[in-house]
Amino acid sequence: MEATGVVTRVGSSVRVSRGEGIQLAVIAALLVFVLVGLPQLLSLFWIDTSTSAVVYAVAALGVGLLVGRVGMVSLGQVAVLALGAWVGAKFCLSTSLPYPIVLLMSGLITMVLGVLIGLPALRVSGLYLALVTLMLAGAITVVLTVTNFPNGGKGFLGYDENYPGTIRRPSIATSDPAFFRYSVIVAVVMFALVVWHLRSKPGRAWAAIRQSEPAALTAGVNVTLYKMWAFALASFVTGVAGGLLGSGAGKLYTFQFPTSQSVILFAVVLMGGIYTVWGAVLAGVLLWVLPALFTIWGIDSQLPTILFGIGVLQVLTTAPAGIAYQFPRDMAKLGKLLYRLVRRFTPSASGAS
Repeated sequence: MEATGVVTRVGSSVRVSRGEGIQLAVIAALLVFVLVGLPQLLSLFWIDTSTSAVVYAVAALGVGLLVGRVGMVSLGQVAVLALGAWVGAKFCLSTSLPYPIVLLMSGLITMVLGVLIGLPALRVSGLYLALVTLMLAGAITVVLTVTNFPNGGKGFLGYDENYPGTIRRPSIATSDPAFFRYSVIVAVVMFALVVWHLRSKPGRAWAAIRQSEPAALTAGVNVTLYKMWAFALASFVTGVAGGLLGSGAGKLYTFQFPTSQSVILFAVVLMGGIYTVWGAVLAGVLLWVLPALFTIWGIDSQLPTILFGIGVLQVLTTAPAGIAYQFPRDMAKLGKLLYRLVRRFTPSASGAS
């Protein structure tokens, strides 16, 4: 699911290159395994962990879009995720709308809120943009702490300390394995939506803005419009992820969305790779699977936070494109090195005879 690929146009048809065709086949096979085989191999604990990893991979996709494609450093994406979770929980508990419509509304309303939140940040960049988004994330966290998440109570906020309501799931995915598959399918749709944008006119405009805003303005790119477009798209996919997160957990609590989590999410996205959508997938895995493994091994689950800090330093100094880009190339170089060593120290057929 790379955002770039070799595509040749012939007349009105589009011919996909051989390399891209192989890549699509591998992605399809991997998706079939994740949907069919993986739930059969995992316990309920790992299914729940994998569902959270899928949801946060979509949130990481929004961070990667803003940072890697547009050059806008955002440290408030977990707060946007919390907004999507709030909206999704409210619709699930207060209406009988079909679940896909609930997710769509979560994305659209969060998109509007995300654009409104992002408006003050459009005139700043770099460190100033990071500070503005971090402060906005802190403000959202404070508001959510005061209002709390809906749990089925009466009124607009719908919160009652003694109300036993839980956030519903789609009727076709009430069990944990089924909801995991449902979340994967929704995530694939979100990834496809972002990739489609990256390969069309907005993607080219974002690339120009990332390289140089003055040059983009000279080329006729409406920088303000496309920055807002990026905020809107990142907020939409993150809002949909928030809707999934609420249904996966059943109940939502404000301690699930600390402001510091936005910084950690940003760090793991940098580690995974901001220039490829595979970096978002890897970020979701690092954020949820690694702490779960540490817990099982009896190691403090907070240790990954330290490792993420070390990983960011390593990525920034030696592999700016992230693990998703660098690891396959390092493995290819290692394979070639081992092959040359084997050839060097293995007697030839003629010499052995």
